[in-house]
Amino acid sequence: MSLKYAVLAALLEGEASGYELSKVFDVSLANFWPATPQQLYRELERLAQDGLIEARVVQQERRPNKRLFTLTETGRRELGAFAGEPPRRPAALRDEFLIKIQAMDGTDPEATRALFEERLSWARGKLARYERVRERFLDGRTEAEYLRDAERIGPYLTLLGGIALESETVRWCERALVILEARAAHT
Repeated sequence: MSLKYAVLAALLEGEASGYELSKVFDVSLANFWPATPQQLYRELERLAQDGLIEARVVQQERRPNKRLFTLTETGRRELGAFAGEPPRRPAALRDEFLIKIQAMDGTDPEATRALFEERLSWARGKLARYERVRERFLDGRTEAEYLRDAERIGPYLTLLGGIALESETVRWCERALVILEARAAHT
């Protein structure tokens, strides 16, 4: 999959500037499809050239003009066709941290512990951010009410996936730290 479909999916939320899309990626898509602002702007240009999105310029006083992007019907159709296809292959996890953990035996136990503590801190931070996003989605409603009444539930379902992933990462790091502590006490 390319960044193309992630951008098209982000524009399902409505018209957005490149800056606003960058924030959407930071909050909701970065967990499973990260992109730098530069990558987003290049992709927006390609999508506009391909007729999948439209751009309009908004004149601003005391600021540079900004471009707002929206999906075209062609873009919606292409995104719908993409969404209806099964993935070509299962997701591949590429994580430098896991390579370091795989190779940790024989290294400094405190350095290994520090790696896990840092990953645990990141996971807790992401989990807290996802929970704040979830509360904004729900906006005082129960989850059942939201799921029944929301126009779109895809963003909420992917958010739940991020919450599950980070919750499991927290559990895994906590367990690994207990294991490391037990090994240190035994030696």
